[in-house]
Amino acid sequence: MSPMKSLPTALCIVALSSPALAENVEIYLVDMLDNIQNGYCIDIAKGRGEAANPDDGLQAHTCYSPSGEVLVDQAFDPDLFAQGVLFMPEFDVCMQALSTETGALADLAACDGSAAQSWVFGGEGTIAPSSAPEMCLTVTGETRTGRSDQNQMIAMTLQACSDELAAFQTWSNRTAD
Repeated sequence: MSPMKSLPTALCIVALSSPALAENVEIYLVDMLDNIQNGYCIDIAKGRGEAANPDDGLQAHTCYSPSGEVLVDQAFDPDLFAQGVLFMPEFDVCMQALSTETGALADLAACDGSAAQSWVFGGEGTIAPSSAPEMCLTVTGETRTGRSDQNQMIAMTLQACSDELAAFQTWSNRTAD
C-alpha cells in the first residue's frame, strides 16, 4: 500500500503537488541531556530499522544519523510538518497523542486525519497536540541503556510547556550527517 493512501485526501494533494519531496529526517532533542553519544531522537520503542514494530509505541533513543543514515524507525517526512502531521513513511503510520492530559503518551497508528494525530511542530521548537498547544512532548523519567552502553533510551510524555522544562521539550530535525 502506498504511504499516502492512509493520509487524508487534502494532505495527499499537498504532498503530491510538491515539486520535490524532501529527504526523510529524524526529530531530535536539541539538548544532549545525559546522552553520551548522538543525542536523543524520537524512535519506535522496540526493534531496530525495518524490524521495528510501530505497535510498540515511541521513546527517545540515541540518534542514528551520525552513523551516516537516518534509519527507518527514526525517519519522518518533513514535507508534512506544516500540515501538523508527524508521518513515518516506511511504516505508513502517524504519531498521535493518546490523550492531552499530563503524562499521556504518544504512539503510532494508521494515519486517519484525526485530532489526535494533529501536531504543532514547524521542524524546530516544541511539539504539541494541536488541540492542546500548552502540552509539550517531553523527555521524562530515567535513562536506560540498551544492547550496549552506547544506546540510551528515555520515555516521552506530554507535560505542560514551560521555560523550566525547555531542555526536555525543544526539538529539531536533520538528515544524516
